[in-house]
Amino acid sequence: MVSTPSSRRAVFQRIAQTSYYNWPTYTDTPLYDRSSTGGLAEDVRILAGVWFEHDAHGSIWEFVCHWPLAYFRFETHDRYESSTRYELDTLFRVFVLKELHGWEHETVLREYLESHPELCECLALETFPDQSTLWRSWHMRFTDDLRETAQKVARTILIKAQNADVAVPREPERNLPYRGHDTTESDPNDQAILNKAGTITKHVSRVVFPAFSLERGEGCEIPENAYWGLQTYLGLRENLAANEGARSFIHESTRDRTPLGYGHRDQIRDIPIEQIREMYRQAVQQLINELAETEEFFRAGIVAIDITEDDPFTGDRTGHEDEIIGTKEKNDEYAYQWATVQLVGNAVPLVLDARPIRKGESRKEIVEDLLDSAEELVYVDNVLMDREFDSQHVLEMISQRGHSYVVPKRMQTSEKAQAKRLLQRDQDRYETDRELHLGKNEWHETTLIYRRKENSEHDDHRQYSVFMSTRGGSFLSEYGYLWEIESGYRSIKRFMAATTSTDFGLRFFYFAFACLLYSIWRAVDLLVQVELTGEYEHAPIVTADNTLTLLKKETGIG
Repeated sequence: MVSTPSSRRAVFQRIAQTSYYNWPTYTDTPLYDRSSTGGLAEDVRILAGVWFEHDAHGSIWEFVCHWPLAYFRFETHDRYESSTRYELDTLFRVFVLKELHGWEHETVLREYLESHPELCECLALETFPDQSTLWRSWHMRFTDDLRETAQKVARTILIKAQNADVAVPREPERNLPYRGHDTTESDPNDQAILNKAGTITKHVSRVVFPAFSLERGEGCEIPENAYWGLQTYLGLRENLAANEGARSFIHESTRDRTPLGYGHRDQIRDIPIEQIREMYRQAVQQLINELAETEEFFRAGIVAIDITEDDPFTGDRTGHEDEIIGTKEKNDEYAYQWATVQLVGNAVPLVLDARPIRKGESRKEIVEDLLDSAEELVYVDNVLMDREFDSQHVLEMISQRGHSYVVPKRMQTSEKAQAKRLLQRDQDRYETDRELHLGKNEWHETTLIYRRKENSEHDDHRQYSVFMSTRGGSFLSEYGYLWEIESGYRSIKRFMAATTSTDFGLRFFYFAFACLLYSIWRAVDLLVQVELTGEYEHAPIVTADNTLTLLKKETGIG
């Protein structure tokens, strides 16, 4: 099939109606303008990803022809001052076509154009540029930046087309094109890791941070990126509050104007919680788009849902009883609570979404909300949760979505009795099918797996744990991945700015931004590993401190 005005219109309608697609990029972030090649590369990533998913779009050269470029200011990248026969945007399309095929010389490109008059008509080429014109255009007329962009754009198109099972003229390189001549060692040293992390962090920050916006008016003296720079700076030191951090930030920043502590908090307080969540999801979407161009990352895997608590709140919670709620432990303490859904297992551990917990919200409501977000970003295979989510209604909802699960069960009378029988028989493991009552003669079918703990401190039925799973006991080992989320929470809380404020939105923003810093760290680590070693090991080789230090440089600290 070939593209039609209707199919092309459907692509742009989908982009316009999808909240996390910012296209063209320069309209949604101060980091890019109409002459930014970085914005152009980001635009093709979004457009190509949607374009090739349409059933009518099975041709790469059709994409090159119909890709809207009228808004981009090519004249900024034109080394020729006098008028020429061929417009730069047309030549850019031609050279993207050359890069798509991987041709070394202009001769092959010229011959291809001559043999495909329909392509030339689509490109609005009335005559064929000769070989010397093509050579001079590429080597003398294009800036270095524009040449690199043509190469990067071609690689993105190949990857997006291949991901959609569209035929491509050559196999795209999936590793990101940052590789230098000095990184051929199989066991990279610390300096090589730091150098590569710096390059990749710079790129990732310029892709991710534009998703966050304060929606301020025109003419503001303090650039928006300075606020994200300060927030990152606060994450570099534990228990650093905005006032103290802002004073230090003034001296370390290369900016002429930086936010004061109270001004920073005021700006953050004005962001509604739903907007914080939407910005977070957009940022993670951008992060995943970067990772998806490597063979080591797949948009599928095991997700874990859990709830974590802020430090115990010791002040007066009058008027905030629905937000500062009891802890999961049976004590008299109160705390803010946040829920997350994260990738776990062999995948890079990204926090896909985060949300605050309010008094009265059901566990089913929380899980549904987080799964909605996760399913927008990745293909969810299996869901892991702690025993506080062992409600049969939660499990039924997960099954109805087509997912499997592994969840420990709180032991009731029948489970305790069964565990006692297993203890008497000295049996370490036992499985049985169980129907859980949903009401109105409806039941949820699951499998109960009893497992004896090794070296248990108990000598009675408490030696056993009970799990529920739709996959049976063979997948019980996956539950161990849930503990990765606890390790992640420790890092996330370390990245959080300190505050005594009772403002719910401010508190949640601090947590969400810390989740973003954590996800950026783990994403940068994967990209660095792939670049330096060609593979990904779960244990990071880039430290969190290094990543945050590099991030703060990108947001305005020298």
